[in-house]
Amino acid sequence: MFEWTRRGSVFQVSNSNARWLSTGWNGGFSDAGAAYNISVPEGWDRTDLDSYISEQKHAHSFSTAGPALLTGVNLSHLRGARSGPITVFVTAGMSNPAALSMTTSEGTSASSQPSQQGTVNIIACSDQPLTDAGVTTLLSVIAEAKAATLLHLTGFPGTTTDAIIVGTDQRGSKEPFAGSSTSVGQATRICVRDAIKASLDSRSAEAPDSVAEAEYGVITTGNADVFQL
Repeated sequence: MFEWTRRGSVFQVSNSNARWLSTGWNGGFSDAGAAYNISVPEGWDRTDLDSYISEQKHAHSFSTAGPALLTGVNLSHLRGARSGPITVFVTAGMSNPAALSMTTSEGTSASSQPSQQGTVNIIACSDQPLTDAGVTTLLSVIAEAKAATLLHLTGFPGTTTDAIIVGTDQRGSKEPFAGSSTSVGQATRICVRDAIKASLDSRSAEAPDSVAEAEYGVITTGNADVFQL
C-alpha cells in the first residue's frame, strides 16, 4: 500500500490514504499523501527549513505534501527492511552521539553543535491501520528498538538529532494497540534493528568510541531531585 521513490537527495514514501506522526521539523499528526527523507550537503547551515524542503522537492520533481526529515547522511546509505505489515527505512550516522551518564554526580553536560553528518532518521510504514493512540505507541516502540540497536552496535542510544516518522494506511478497521507484544510491534522492532544495522554497515566511517572522540556530541550529566510519594 505504501510506495517509495528516490531521486537524488530526496526519498519519498507515498500513500494517498496515509496518516503520519512526525517528530521532525513541523512535526505532529498530519493527513498527507507522502513523507520524505532529504539529504543535505556537507557544510549545510540553512535555517529556513520549509523553504529548503520545498526547493529540494521541486528540484527533484516531487509535489505531494507531507512531513519531511533532514539528514547529512547520503541517501546511498538508505536501507529498508520489511516484515509482515511493516516497512522501515533508515539513514544512520553517528558523528554526533548522545550519551546519558548513569552516575548520579553533579556536572555540566559536555556538548557541541549538532553535526548534519550524523542523525538516525527512521520512516516506518504500517499497512495495518492504526488509531492515533496505536501510532503513538508504535513511535515509542521504534524509539526503544532504535536505542537498543544502537547501544549494541555503537555504545550510544542515539544522536543529538534523531527523528522518526510513522505512517499508517487509514483504510480498514484500525487497531488501537501496537506495543512490543503485538504482531505489529514485533515486526517493527525487527525492521528497525535490521535497517539500522544495514545502514551503518554500508558506511566506512565507524562510530566514535566516546563523545570526547566524536566531532560533535553530548553527554547528559547532573542530578534530578528524586522524592517518595
